[in-house]
Amino acid sequence: MYHYQSDATRFLDQLVEDNPELEQERLDNRGLLWDVELNAEEQAGFEAAKVAKKPYTYYQD
Repeated sequence: MYHYQSDATRFLDQLVEDNPELEQERLDNRGLLWDVELNAEEQAGFEAAKVAKKPYTYYQD
């Protein structure tokens, strides 16, 4: 069976092997951008501030 690994894959595998703490750092940093709880009051304000969109964008008024 053919098991090709690109240079990038080998580099990343070696990096993780040499620095096992990277996995925990990745999970900690993921929480900064992706795993956040949204503020319901703030979201309601965003929804109320939306501007109605015209049915056809390119129609001249």
